Parts: sequence; C-alpha cells; structure tokens
Amino acid sequence: MIKRWIFLIVLIVLGLGLFYNPNFKTIAAGVSILLFGMITLEEGFKVFTKGPLRSILAKATDKLYKSISLGAIVTAFIQSSSLVSVITISFISAGLISLAGGIGLIFGANIGTTATAWLVAGFGLKIKISILAMPMLIFGIIFSFQKSKAFKGIGNILTGLGFFFLGIHFMKEGFDVFSEYFDLTVYAVPGFLGVVIYTGIGIFITTILQSSSASLALVLTALSAGQIDYENALALAIGTNIGTTITALIGSVGSNIAGRRLALAHLIFNFITGIVALSFIFPLAKFVDKLSEFIGISQDDYALKLALFHTIFNLLGVLIMIPLIKKLEKLLIYLIKDHRIKDIDEPKFLNRAALEFPQTAISSLENETKYLFENAIFEIVTHALNIHRSDILSDIKSKVLIKKSQSEIDIDIRDLYVHKVKTIYGKILEYATIAQSELELSKEQHKRISEIKIANRKMVEIIRDVKELRRNISVYTYADNEYIKKEYNKFRRMVVRVLRAIYLFRIEEDKEVHYEKLMAMRNKAKQNSRIDNKGINNIIRKNLITTDMASSLVNDHDNVNDMVKKLIEVGELLYSGKDSILEPV
Repeated sequence: MIKRWIFLIVLIVLGLGLFYNPNFKTIAAGVSILLFGMITLEEGFKVFTKGPLRSILAKATDKLYKSISLGAIVTAFIQSSSLVSVITISFISAGLISLAGGIGLIFGANIGTTATAWLVAGFGLKIKISILAMPMLIFGIIFSFQKSKAFKGIGNILTGLGFFFLGIHFMKEGFDVFSEYFDLTVYAVPGFLGVVIYTGIGIFITTILQSSSASLALVLTALSAGQIDYENALALAIGTNIGTTITALIGSVGSNIAGRRLALAHLIFNFITGIVALSFIFPLAKFVDKLSEFIGISQDDYALKLALFHTIFNLLGVLIMIPLIKKLEKLLIYLIKDHRIKDIDEPKFLNRAALEFPQTAISSLENETKYLFENAIFEIVTHALNIHRSDILSDIKSKVLIKKSQSEIDIDIRDLYVHKVKTIYGKILEYATIAQSELELSKEQHKRISEIKIANRKMVEIIRDVKELRRNISVYTYADNEYIKKEYNKFRRMVVRVLRAIYLFRIEEDKEVHYEKLMAMRNKAKQNSRIDNKGINNIIRKNLITTDMASSLVNDHDNVNDMVKKLIEVGELLYSGKDSILEPV
C-alpha cells in the first residue's frame, strides 16, 4: 500500500514537472533511458551468470577477503549490485554460503558500484558519448534477435550499454539547456546544514529511482553542468549510498530470513559508512583535493573528484566493518529470528530466493532432503528398533550393540511422521515441481531433481516399513522364546549395519570402500527377497515357534530386506558425490 502511494505521488509530481517546465523532460528522458539501459544490461549478464559466475561465487566465499574482492570485481564488471545481491541471497537461502560470506559479497558490491561513478565522470562526461551509444544500440539489437542465448546475452549487454551512455548524453544535454532558464545553484546550502539537507535529498532521489548508480549519474551530470555545488554533490553521493538500502529493505519485506538478514546487513553497513562520511566530510574533501592533485586530476574537475570521494568513503566503510563482521552476523541472527512453529518441522533450505537459478534450487532440494534423512528418518528408524542414534555412530560392533540395546524406546512413529516428515516431504515435492516447470534445466539437472523426488518417496516408504516392523519388535525382542528373539535381533543387526555403512559413506573421504559395502548389502538383500531363509524354515519346521510367530517372521523377513534396499538406494542418491552446482546449464 505504501509503495503504491509513493508511486502515485511520483507520477503526479513528474507529470506536473513535465507540464510546467518542458525543458525538464530532456533530463527525465535521460534518466529513464539510463535506467532502462541498466535493466537491459543486467538481463544480458544474467545469461552468463548461469554457470561460471555462480560456481565462482559459491567457491570464493570461504575467506572474507575473497568474498569482498569478488563482490567488488563482479559488480564493477557487470554494473549491477542488485544482480549480485540476488545471487547472494539465493546462495545463502540454498545453504551454499554462510551469512558472513554473503555479507562480504555485499560489502564488495558497494566498492564495485563506485565503478559507475568513474565510468560516468571519466568517460561519459568527457566525450560526446552518443557517438559510441548509437553503434552499440545497432549491434546490440542485431545480436538480440539471434536464437543463441549467448548472442542474445551479448546483444542485451551492448544494448544496455548503448542506452546507458545515451541516457547520460540526454541528461547532460538536459542540464545544459535547463541552466539557460534556471540556476539550481541558488538553492545551494553551505556548511554542515547543507550537508544534512542534500544527504536527505540523495536518499529521496535514490528511493524514487530505485538505483544508486542512476542517482549518482544524475548527480554527476548536474555537477558537470554547474547546476549543483561540489560540496552539496558530496552530500548527495552519501545520500545515494544510504538510499539504495531503503530499496533493499522494501524489497525484502515478505522475503525469507536470509534475504531479510542480508538486507539489514546492507542497511547497517551503508548507514555506518554514511554516518562516518558525514562526520568527516570536510576532512575527507580536503584529502580528496590533495590526492587528486597527486594523481593528476585537475582542481576544477569536480566530477572526477566526486568519483574519487565516493570510492574513498566506501573503502573506508569496508575497513571499519571488517573487524566487526562476526559481531554483525550474531546481531543479525539475534534481531531476525526464525519464528516458525517449532511443534511441526518446517523446511530450512527451501525458499523462493533459491528458485532464481537452477543450481541453487537443486542445492536447496539436496540439502533439505539430506537434512530430512539425517535427522527425521534416521531417528525414526533407529528408535523404532530400540537403538539410540549415538550407538549407530559409534565404533561398537553391531552384535554387541544389539545385546546392549534391550530397553524399549518410547516412540510414536505416526506422530513423528506428522511432526517431522510430512510437511517437509510435501514442500520438497512442491518445490521440485516448481523448479522443473519454471526453470530452464539441462537434462542432467532435470534428472537430478527427479532423483531427489525418488529419494524422498522412498524415505516415506521406509517409515511405513519400519512402522510395520516396530509392532513385532516390541513383542518378540522381549519374548521368552529365544528362537524368535534371535531372529528379530538379526533383523535389527542388519539394519544397524546398513545405517552405519550409509553414515560412513556420507562422512568418509574414501567413499569407494563404503560404496562397495553398501552394494554388497543391497545385492544380499535382493537375494534374500527371492529365496527362502533356511534358518527361518528350520525353526518353523521343527515347531520351535508358534504359527503366529512364524507368520510374522516370514512377513518381516521380506519387509526388512525391502527396507534395507530402500535405505541403500536413498544413501546412494543423496551421497554419491553429484555436484549440481558445477553442472552447466
């Protein structure tokens, strides 16, 4: 509702401005063309971020200096901090990178976005930029009509750059014409009061334009045309930095926890950077003057000096925040808590943000399925057999483990299914279906999602199997008849060995050894399902157990072997080392 009212007010003000001052339309058209160019540029780079870029981002966030450097380089190259933010939120949501790694990327993106100021001040305002814009637009449109995605991407990049430069040209022309009729410098406010006022104006402009880069380009062209004072322009630059976080916060409303935490981190970083820059604006301005003189920027080239100022205070903000990043991470987790209902487990990795890209969507599905298996399914199966999970993960021999695990564990399998499995299982299937229908997937990626769905379906079947087995285990493992007790302990031991092998297959580096053990167990289970068990036949033939015991034992023999096969299949599907992140689109 608030966004609608703001949008309506902006339209009215813009309409009045165009009506009462026709010269204003050239500036407004320039801003519009520049914004459209940035959107087109971002769309073009999206084509080339479906593989290598996301792989690099996923692997280069283990160290803070890497994530900051990468965020800066990528943003400077693709001219879109918003695209970097979208990818970062997707990675955090999918569990591929930590919150600290994501914060590092955002810090770096703030440094990288200063490249826009250098591009406009050092290039866009120095030559007749429309000369370059026109060929870019022509070739860009030609490439855009090609069938190849790569050519379309190149076409959008060229078109975006063309519109970007054309927008700067119109903005510059507009301010030159505008200055003949109106002099905005009469509204210049000197001193610290002017700094505060123009910072507020910068925040407002950026909130309206939804782009700090576009706002800064507007400030630079106005400064170049002599429509604003240099001192006020410095304050406007600070305002654009703070204003871009308002957009991020509005966009994060209704987003997932990772998105809201990252948006708040962005706000805190830019706010602190802005406060520091405002507090030391005059000493920083003097420092910029001296540094400009040292590197050869002329004293009256205020556009380049503004670009230098913008870069310095963003670097300063990063240097201030680096020692505080761990504390910032803890603060974000404390301020934005997970308020999901704890009685019923909810998905931890599935969210809309990760559905932006095939790789992050698949990683979310994999992580959610693994979490479901390692926590809910593992607990239900082991406790149903009256065995503690810690014993499965220990070095105790399976035979000794079964002997020591004779106390019954109180467990309601149906209740555990409802509270720990059912909701997550349904969400996984829904999420997988959306990914397969909405995303452009390769054959390998489509197959991987299908495998994940199969693994989840088998986990639900395992719960059904163990529920059937549990009833007889509760009766016969404590029976006076030693023969029936011995057979059900064999069943328990078989499942223990399989669960332990899957656990080792998951955590050990030498996967091949444990994989071979699992395949041997699966083959044995298949063989057992096809032939009668001689031991069971022997005790039945000798009337060592009752008829009811015999019926239960035969049924559970097949049931256990079927469950073993499913457990191994799930382990193979989840932990066989498939790396969906590195698969090409």
